[in-house]
Amino acid sequence: MDKKPYVEWKDVKEKLNIDKEQSVEIRLEEEIIEATIAARKKCNLSQRELSEKSGVKQPAIARIERGVNSPQTSTLLKLLYSMGYTLKVVPLEEVFPKVKE
Repeated sequence: MDKKPYVEWKDVKEKLNIDKEQSVEIRLEEEIIEATIAARKKCNLSQRELSEKSGVKQPAIARIERGVNSPQTSTLLKLLYSMGYTLKVVPLEEVFPKVKE
């Protein structure tokens, strides 16, 4: 039995023909979502409580956190603002030191 029970990202990436820029965009979105989840947990909020504070529906928060939907900037700002956070623009090298343009 040679078949793996899972597909590796490198194989998916190759089939999708994802270039370096797209790969970095995906990684950045993952980082933003992970940071948003960490902020919610640091604030000791459930998704439902965050929904009540932010006005973003709980199922939408769940889809964002699972990576099903890409969050719009306005949605991220609503979520983060309601927890006392915001987005910050930083040089790419600070987030991914090995990435070169």
